[in-house]
Amino acid sequence: MPKLISSLLLLLFFSVGHAQKPNFSYLDVFDLQYAFDPQISPNGDWVVYRRMGFDIMKDRAWGNLWLLKSDGSQHQKLTSREVSESSASWSPSGDRIVFSSSTAEGSEIYVYWVDSGKVAKLSQLPFSPSSLTWSPDGRKLAFSMNVPSKSPVLAKMPKKPKGAKWADAPRITDRVYHEADGRGYIKPGFNHIFVMPSNGGAARQITSGDWQHRGSLSWSPDGSKIYFSANRVEDWEYRFRNSEIYSVAVETGDIIALTDRDGPDYNPVVSPNGQLIAYLGYGDKKQAYQVRKLHLMNADGSNKRSISDELDRSISSITWDEKGNGLYFNYDDKGNGKVGYINLSGKVTKMADNRGGTTLGRPYGSGSYSVSKNGVIAYTYATPKYPAEIALVSTKTKTPKQITDLNSGLLNYRTLGKVEEVWYKSSFDGRDLQGWVVYPPNYDATKKYPFMVENHGGPILNYGDRFSIEMQLYATAGYVVFYPNARGSTSYGEEFGNLLYRNYPGQDYDDTMDGVDHCIKMGIAHEDQLFVTGGSAGGIMTAWMIGKNNRFEAAVVAKPVMNWISKTLVADNYFGYANSRYEGQPWENFEHYWKFSPISLVGNIETPTMVMVGMNDLRTPPSEAKQLYHALKLRKKETVLVEIPGASHGIASRPSNLITKIANTVAWFDKYRTDVKNEEKE
Repeated sequence: MPKLISSLLLLLFFSVGHAQKPNFSYLDVFDLQYAFDPQISPNGDWVVYRRMGFDIMKDRAWGNLWLLKSDGSQHQKLTSREVSESSASWSPSGDRIVFSSSTAEGSEIYVYWVDSGKVAKLSQLPFSPSSLTWSPDGRKLAFSMNVPSKSPVLAKMPKKPKGAKWADAPRITDRVYHEADGRGYIKPGFNHIFVMPSNGGAARQITSGDWQHRGSLSWSPDGSKIYFSANRVEDWEYRFRNSEIYSVAVETGDIIALTDRDGPDYNPVVSPNGQLIAYLGYGDKKQAYQVRKLHLMNADGSNKRSISDELDRSISSITWDEKGNGLYFNYDDKGNGKVGYINLSGKVTKMADNRGGTTLGRPYGSGSYSVSKNGVIAYTYATPKYPAEIALVSTKTKTPKQITDLNSGLLNYRTLGKVEEVWYKSSFDGRDLQGWVVYPPNYDATKKYPFMVENHGGPILNYGDRFSIEMQLYATAGYVVFYPNARGSTSYGEEFGNLLYRNYPGQDYDDTMDGVDHCIKMGIAHEDQLFVTGGSAGGIMTAWMIGKNNRFEAAVVAKPVMNWISKTLVADNYFGYANSRYEGQPWENFEHYWKFSPISLVGNIETPTMVMVGMNDLRTPPSEAKQLYHALKLRKKETVLVEIPGASHGIASRPSNLITKIANTVAWFDKYRTDVKNEEKE
């Protein structure tokens, strides 16, 4: 008898120990965490970062600051305050950390003393600060902040009787850019640069004029000047892509322009010896996509030159090395985030792969890095298996060392879909094209699965080999998911990205369908079980695809542009399309705009189609989605309209809306799945 009991216990232990892990599920979204904006100390001993997660009760993302040693030990919360904290920055000597944090009155500037662990509020600001930057001697802080201005007044109203409840006053604007998706109406005002003592005290405005002064700030080594980018030109509202590099004298406020070409010049960073200024930009050729290049000039603005011409990739987030021999930077290559280093002769060295993991909804490029004086890089490291963790790498230790582990408590006990890279040829011009496939958890190659195409937004963006909530949950629902980087995607060079110039949608449609055919040849997709979805530019492509063919069982068109004529003059970025995307303004080239409008193909659509949009979307307004829905209803085609209350273009900014988007997409597709229909019959 004891032997039998022992055998049963052993069998039970074996069964429990080898029980199948559950799949990733909707509510697991609220347990995900990720590292954001890691800042390594000057001596490389410590890293402070923003630890991000999702509040299930308040339905929002949250983040506060955490600190750990570079060997991964002493991982601790920076302060005891349970409020939003962000934008951490080490003092030049590494003795303090300045950061921004929310209060009942708004965001303020705080400082943390490393030795004592004490925290103090330094500011009493009327608006939230941004671009917090230490002076080289650690005695001052510079930042950018909004300064309000008055709205135009066109009429003088009679005084209303005491206690009368009249309608609100009209909102009057005379600005080109007056609203922004996710933000709504932009109150009149301009951002200016301020300076204040680093131990607290009055903030002093040092720029002036009716121009925006935003973006990164860089002090001269002697602390007498701050370099910044702005668009201080006469016709600045209409030359909206333009910006120049300026210097401002900290004591007098005197401003000197150092660049003057048409196009964006920004992100100035002064070399350690103060002799050179590195900056990003390009001369604007008014095309769909242009690669951001790294430039150098002397501190007085002379001898301008690009040093990154040999790297056909956009550069961002530049940082000088300690000796001034070169710069570190971010770039994406073939859907993967990198950290690179370039010397002053233009030689590029890849320092790290897999930078990303801070956009969890869909697998877009993201992430950041910082570097210590001794060349140790701290960066957000991610793979398709988990969101951003912090890893360290240097020229001495080229293998990344991961020092955080924020998701093992969840993802070690979940079964995820396997992500696989695929390459195939364009049937149009023979180009090599890249995409990824996500297989359902516990995929069985002998079984037939429904196949979903998920088109990315932008379209001047890229998907990659990164963790994605949406892709994983679609896979959990039993779909093989294919997400391609069709032409027009970034990270393949300027020529590839610019193939959509005055031709969008164009052969990017063929690229996507070629990917579908490639997956059919692989045996992972089947002609009678094809589905398609996408949001924003992905919604445009989805609508275009079902207007061009009837191969898909069902489609979900999310937040699309259906009519370029109506979209171009209604959206928050209405001023940004003419000439760079399409030729001329809509009234100047009606036929061209109509030719590329998916609504022109609506008479061909036979595919059952769900149309989805956020009701507060200012980028692709609900009127665009309704054009498709109303047209399909009038044609008596299978369709449904899903309007998400309170959601802007970034539907997934609230976790519950992200889940709503995925769940409704899956529910619509499940109606037309062969395997689901067969199960219902049984």
